[in-house]
Formats: sequence, structure tokens, C-alpha cells
Amino acid sequence: MATNTILLLLLSLLIAGGLSFFQYLYKAKTKSKLNLVLAFLRFLSIFGILLLLINPIMSRKTLETIKTPLPIVVDNSSSIVDLKSKETALQLYKKLVQNKDLQDKFELQSYQFDNEFQQSETFDFKGTQTNVDDAAKSLKNIYKNISFPIVLITDGNQTSGNDYVYSFDANNKVYPVVVGDTTKFLDLKVNQLNVNKYAFHKNKFPVEVFLSYSGNKSVNADFRISQGNSILSKQTVSFSPSKKSVLVNVLLPADKVGLQVFKATISSNQIEKNSYNNTKNFAVEIIDQKTNIAIVSTINHPDIGALKRAIESNAQRKVTIFKPSAINSLQDYNILILYQPTNEFKLVFDKNKLAGINSFIVTGNNTDFNFLNQQQSNLIFKMSGQKEDYLAGFNSQFNLFSIDNLGFENFPPLQNPFGTITTKGSVSTLLSSKIRNIETNSPLLSFAENQGKRSAFLLGENSWKWRMQTHVDHQSFEKFDVFVDKIIQFLASNDSKKSLIVNHESFYNSGETIEITASYFNKNYEFDEKARLTISVTNAKTKQSKNYDLLKGNSAFKVNLDGLSAGTYNFIVKELNSRISHSGHFEILDFDIEKQFVNPDVEKLNQLATQTKGKLFYPNQVDILFKTLLENEDYKAIQKEVITKTPLIDWVWLLVLMAISLASEWFLRKYNGML
Repeated sequence: MATNTILLLLLSLLIAGGLSFFQYLYKAKTKSKLNLVLAFLRFLSIFGILLLLINPIMSRKTLETIKTPLPIVVDNSSSIVDLKSKETALQLYKKLVQNKDLQDKFELQSYQFDNEFQQSETFDFKGTQTNVDDAAKSLKNIYKNISFPIVLITDGNQTSGNDYVYSFDANNKVYPVVVGDTTKFLDLKVNQLNVNKYAFHKNKFPVEVFLSYSGNKSVNADFRISQGNSILSKQTVSFSPSKKSVLVNVLLPADKVGLQVFKATISSNQIEKNSYNNTKNFAVEIIDQKTNIAIVSTINHPDIGALKRAIESNAQRKVTIFKPSAINSLQDYNILILYQPTNEFKLVFDKNKLAGINSFIVTGNNTDFNFLNQQQSNLIFKMSGQKEDYLAGFNSQFNLFSIDNLGFENFPPLQNPFGTITTKGSVSTLLSSKIRNIETNSPLLSFAENQGKRSAFLLGENSWKWRMQTHVDHQSFEKFDVFVDKIIQFLASNDSKKSLIVNHESFYNSGETIEITASYFNKNYEFDEKARLTISVTNAKTKQSKNYDLLKGNSAFKVNLDGLSAGTYNFIVKELNSRISHSGHFEILDFDIEKQFVNPDVEKLNQLATQTKGKLFYPNQVDILFKTLLENEDYKAIQKEVITKTPLIDWVWLLVLMAISLASEWFLRKYNGML
């Protein structure tokens, strides 16, 4: 306590005592016990007030020893079990945490990692992924601005995350302890397989496969891709001590629609320690995007042949040409191209009002515009009987779909009757029309969308000349055909707004995160945060069902279905308030990435130790590890002086005492008639 504080306390005693003596004893005729008691109570009250004003502080000095942290990080993935190193890893961990010398020098802290990093003193080695990179980043965040060593008990085989060699802080030494048999065995492996998730029906899709080999002699192996009992591709690959990997490219036919599961396998006549990594399953969703298009016309014209050729340049499109009277049903077609409609098209228009099929109307000199005004409301035609040539002007602000300017301004003119064309409602113009160099302010090619139904209008005949001009300019019809295909693609898409939208993959690999997201919208198509979404997942083979609630995230509802075994699953997502539902299916492929390894990755761990100026150890060198850590003078305990300041008197109790003192004094004076 400071000298000034002590002097103030003594002065407070004198003041409190003096005032009490003056008030009750100085002029008192008799020094009765009552006066003495009242003087004492007044003394307590005054001294308490002065103590509150002085607030004396007591300082206490203590010495605190701060040890260097020593994180002991254990790989908790299932690959430790597959490499038959579970007991070794546990014994190493126990030796480290129970060593008295290490406990005296370091603050031992235990962690585990698989796909996540967390503090733990027990390990089950059931992790489905290994992410050493995440462990390194987590340690950086926990121990900021501290120099400390790290003991890493692992096989070094990482299955997710960035390269962990450069993830650890280079200023903190890492001492990897390698678990697993380092003896090199002959091993053939389907190392990586790249394939698109989707392919189109009746096309071929590429598969890229990386095959690897571990061994000391030359080996010939058979690589094949099969589906069920059918072998789709087979070839022989050769490996040698100097040729450890092979890249194989295969084209597979997309013959069946839907989710198709394939198996890539490599085998030889050699005996392998681990044959699980010889096979890798993969799946491709085969999509039937076949679009049936009907061209309806009463006349023969080169435009019809040019359109048919341009559209069918995409193998997923099929064009059929009809007379208006020859179409009995529109249900077999996705798009109607109505070439120069007249009164004979009335039955087609009437049927399409019920069918709601998107249409592409092409006009020309033979078009009945009065009839066309009656059948649609997007464009209003006021045409004369005079023919006119219209040049095209490209609208760079067009945004319904992406399209490049093919040089439309230099294309031959289209011919159409002269007149005024007015747009009505939501119409987007891609090409405007010009007569010579004069803008007509009328569309030449425009698109409309009303209540989910899409329409396109090409206002002029002789578009076959455009296709020919493209070939003259580029020695290919490709650019024009792509232009027409984009129009067809726009018309083939019919994205109506749905209240419940569910997003999921068609297939997942075992061990991957299986996440399904859903969005629910109210009648104004606004995201409804109060929706109650549930999902029922049923195994297609065993018929076992599980129910989950979808949890609301920032912009969608999510559910995590990790833990499901390999197989095919059907699911139904329901919104409980509106009873709206969405059904779907997905497949989980049998693939355990942690079973792909035969040996620990000693080379990578040694690189990590070198990068951080640490050292690699094996289980039989744990005593050397102890010695290395204990003899390192960089890690010393630090003694820190801690000064604790506390009030001499608790002010709450002092106030209570003052209240009691003042109340007692008042009561005694009142009782004895001194007030």
C-alpha cells in the first residue's frame, strides 16, 4: 500500500474521531454509556464515508510460469486402421502425454484431425477424410505469435485440402512421427478419374483415367471399363520402375438415358497387398435433350431447307416438315416453326392454344398479316401489298441469351411487305430493320415471353441467303447454325417459376458431404423464411426410410445426409404448411478414399519436416524425439510477474455497515428523546 494512502487513512481516523468526540462528548455534562455508543456509531459512519473517498488499494505480486505449448496432433482417419497402425498410434500418443520430462518443460495439448480439426484426448480412427491442411491452419489461429514445436502422428496421406507442406508456419518446427508399414509393395491403382457428370443421349463422352504403379519390376496390366456384366472398353497398359504412371483416354457411348454407373478396373497376374484401390466406380447422368421441331408451311421455299439443315446440325434436334392439315397432334413436338402463316394455319393455332407449345413465326410475301394479327398479340402488323428489302441492325443490348454479331449488317436483305410493325407487351428485339440506310424503328428478329410461353418472330423471307453468306465469309455454316441453335434453345427452354426448388447431385461418392438444398417461395415469388421443410429419404433396395428437417441458412434451407451407406435413394421434400412437395433420387457410389493407400507418404512428411526445420521420426525412434524436444534451448519456460490490485475493503459491505450505523444512531437518539 502506498505511503500517501496510509497517511490519508490515519488522517481519516483523526477526523472521524474528532468529529464524534466534538458532537457527543466535548460539552456533554455526563459521559454516559449512551453518549459513548452514539459517538462510536457516528465515528463508524464518518470513517466509512472517508474510506469510500480514499478507496485504498492493496497490491500483490505473484510469479507465473508460462510453458511453451506442445500440440500433439493425431491423425484420426480410417486409413490408420487400414494400414494396421491403430495400436502403434495410440501407444505413441500415450508415451508422449505421459512423459514427465515433457510435462515439466511443455504445456501438452492433444488434438485430432480427419475432415475436421478439434481438441481431443480419445481417438476412434473412423474419419472418412484426411485434411492435414486444415489442422495446420487451425494451429496457426490457436497459437498466434508464439514459437512452438508440433508433434504430428500420421501416415501423411491427405485426401482433401491444399498441399500441407506449405500450410504450417515455417517458424514452428514440425516433428512428424510416421505410422504404417513403409515397406514398398507391388500395387496397381486407379489413381484419378475425370469425367463430366452429364452427357447427351446417343453421343460419346470422354473418360480420362490416371493409373499409377508402385513396384520394382516391369508389369503388364489389363485396364477395362465395364457396366454390369458388359465390358465397354479394354486395353493393356505397361509399367516399369521408370514408368510409374499411365494416362488413359476412352470414349464411351451414351446409349441409355438416366443415371448410368460404370466401373474402371486395373488388374494383373501379380498378387497385391491392397486390391481395393484397383477399382473405381463412377457415374454419368445421360440426358435425353432430343428436341422435336415441326416446320409447318403451305409453300415450298429454300428457307425451309436452310432452317432444317441449321437446326439438325445439332444431333439433339429433329425436324419434321408438315402441311397445316397434316398435323393431327402437337404433343409430340417441342417447338413449332410456322413459316408464312395464312388462314390455312387456323387449326394449328387453335390446337396450340391448348398445347401451349413455343413457336417461331417466319413471315414473308405470302403471309396473311390480318390473320396473324388475330392469332397473336405481341406484334401488330399494318402492311401494304408492296414488297420491300430489309437490312439488319444488331442490338448489342439484347440480353435474353448470349449471342455474337455475325456481321448481320453485311448480310443480304430479307424480303417482306412494306408497312408498320409495332411491338406490344414484353418484346425484346435482337435485330432491327433498315431500308437501305434508313432506320424503320421496326423489329426484324424479336422474342416475346408471356405467361411462360415463348415466341420468336423473323420478319422476312430469304434467310437461306444469310446461311450462304456465312459460308462465304467463314468457309463454314457453323456460325449461322449456332445462331439458329441458340434461338431453338431459347424456345425449347420453358422455365416456369416454382414454389419449391430443390438442388442436389445425381450421385455422390461414399465419404463425401451429401448436402441437399431447397428454396421455398410464396405467391409473390419471395423467399419464405418461415417455411417448414422436411425430407424423407428411402433406400430403394431395403425400403428403409429416414426423416430429416431442413435447416434455414442465409438464402436456402439445407440438410446434411452424411452417414448413408452406398446405394440408390429416393427422396421427397415437403413444405408442411402448403403441402407442396418435390421428389427426386440420387445414388451413393461405393468408394472409400481412405482405403486407397498401401504405404504412408514418407516423402511428403520428410519434405514437411525439412520445410519447417524439424525432423522426421519413426515409432521406434520416439526416445530420440523426447531427447530432441527436451534439449532444444529455443523452448524455455518464462517466469512472468503478475501484480494483482484489489480494494482493501469491499464497498458494498462498507455501505451496509454505514447504513446500519446511521440507522442505529437515529433509533437510539429517537428512543431517548434526543431528536
